[in-house]
Amino acid sequence: MCGICGMVTKDGRPADQMVLEQMTDLIVHRGPDDTGVHFDRNVGLGFRRLSIIDLEGGHQPLSNEDGSVWIVFNGEIYNYKEIRRWLIDRGHKFTTESDTEVIVHLYEEKGPDCVKDLRGMFGFAIWDSNKNQVMVARDHFGIKPLYYAETADTIAFGSEIKSLLAVPGVQREVSQEAFWNYLTFQYAPDPLTMFKGIYKLPAAHYMIVKDGKLSLQRYWEVRFDEGDQPLSYYIEGTREILRNSVQAHMNSDVPRGAFLSSGVDSSTIVALLKELEQVKTFTVGFEGAGGQSEIEYARQTARILGTEHRDTIISAKEYLDILPKLMYYQDEPVADPAAIALYFVAELASQYVTVVLSGEGADEVFGGYTIYREPLSLRMFDYLPPSMRRSLGGFAKNWPEGMKGRSFLMRGSKTVQERFVGNAFIFDEEMKEQFVHFNPDQLGLRRPMDITGVYYDRAKNYDDVTKMQFLDFHTWLTGDILMKADKMTMANSLELRVPFLDKEVFEFASKIPMKYRMMNGTTKYVLREAVKDILPREVAERPKLGFPVPTRKWLKDEFYGWARELIDASPVDHLINKQFVQQLLDEHKNNVRDNSRKVWTVLIFMLWHQIYVEQSVSVASSVSPNVQLRRTHGKELVGTKE
Repeated sequence: MCGICGMVTKDGRPADQMVLEQMTDLIVHRGPDDTGVHFDRNVGLGFRRLSIIDLEGGHQPLSNEDGSVWIVFNGEIYNYKEIRRWLIDRGHKFTTESDTEVIVHLYEEKGPDCVKDLRGMFGFAIWDSNKNQVMVARDHFGIKPLYYAETADTIAFGSEIKSLLAVPGVQREVSQEAFWNYLTFQYAPDPLTMFKGIYKLPAAHYMIVKDGKLSLQRYWEVRFDEGDQPLSYYIEGTREILRNSVQAHMNSDVPRGAFLSSGVDSSTIVALLKELEQVKTFTVGFEGAGGQSEIEYARQTARILGTEHRDTIISAKEYLDILPKLMYYQDEPVADPAAIALYFVAELASQYVTVVLSGEGADEVFGGYTIYREPLSLRMFDYLPPSMRRSLGGFAKNWPEGMKGRSFLMRGSKTVQERFVGNAFIFDEEMKEQFVHFNPDQLGLRRPMDITGVYYDRAKNYDDVTKMQFLDFHTWLTGDILMKADKMTMANSLELRVPFLDKEVFEFASKIPMKYRMMNGTTKYVLREAVKDILPREVAERPKLGFPVPTRKWLKDEFYGWARELIDASPVDHLINKQFVQQLLDEHKNNVRDNSRKVWTVLIFMLWHQIYVEQSVSVASSVSPNVQLRRTHGKELVGTKE
């Protein structure tokens, strides 16, 4: 696990050495073990290494035999040994045992199509001096992040946005389109970031930079293709494909462990790991709002499975004290309180292991979110004419808020595209128009329905449940789940692996019929049945809880003063009406209505704005591990960890 960055000048001038070194230094937390740079013509590649495989021989940037192709690589390739044997049979010579070198030679054989053969998580850049081009690629599901920006004279890319901000000409300016949609999704949806002019390279895409221009190409697509096998086939197949994936994800030359929450996803990973080796597991809880009980659930599971378990409980003060530091690590605002929970459990795990496995992606792959059952509960509305459905919705909208049946009729009156924009829905368009100081239509900006509509068009032939899964794959999964997983673990120099997000697992799971995914009144039914023999029934059937954070309570009590001060001091009046936000906070404190998610979303944006736009809160100097480097430029650059 590592961090990469790079730059290509458009006019042929050599890449700026000082700038590239600064880009590389800013992501030292992603790789405190080693560093390296490579310059050639108008290209510069930078690298930070967290040693996982081939501890002695995995230094980067790394080249082919004649030095014509160079790579910087972040991630893990789980089928690299099989590919390596194939490449050796074709005459390629290897000087290391690393998966990085496999990608270089596979590129020589297949060019950009090399990504199609890779099983794993990755973000990499390849400089091909013969073709005078750079290829930048991101893995199939977007597990590893990649960003890019273009200025008048440079195209830059990197694992984290903070590297790009070191490039002259890259501005610290809020993207109004990203901000408008963040207020709904609680993150900036792909390919936007909260910075105007900085973009995410979407999952399953690669970018070619050549002759001063960049072009993007999709190389893989999420597709669901229901099979017609009996239920037992999918249950048995799921169990075996997950066993295979967990075994593949164990490949490392450093200590491993696993996150363990209270539900079936992480428990499945731990149980399958325990079949192969003793497992260290880690959990975090929070004071108040049931934090203790969640830890107890995990402790019970750990006792049953026989793991070496550790956990910690975090106070409101500890959470608030570390929040600015974590906003720095995140690069852009993600208003999911669980992101900070992940930081604490990663911090705990990093004291004992270098690699952890986790259960992210199970809900998207196997259909696990409770909201996926909604199309089944609303099926009666499918038999009504559209005009009647709309009339019922309009009638119910006039009922008092909270009245029984109001929400059911209002949601039933809408199509799945109208009612579902993903697992987070914070502010609706009507409320945003009350307090945001610009109109997206007047500026020609996209609204949430414009963004999700693209995915619904591509999923138009699927049933409504599968449409929702498809949408979450392209929005919620990459924008929230994987973003926080990567940033919060790498902030602790810890590698996170996600066996559910394996292309072979998905290839099998994508064929499970919807009737088996949503069977017997539950979600991800096939997965639950597949693991019931390796998990206690009370664990296999336990509802998803994750690492719940009691921000609802804290905003009324421990966080209220901080929130008021932040709202008062934040210079974002050009974007929003702060008095409106203060009113939401006071309504929440006085139990008028639960505004916690809305208020938290705005507060996180304000805190991010302080750190990255105003730069009035300096945290950068306090976040990097104590690493001292011996710098040499070129192939022989070596890092020493203090």
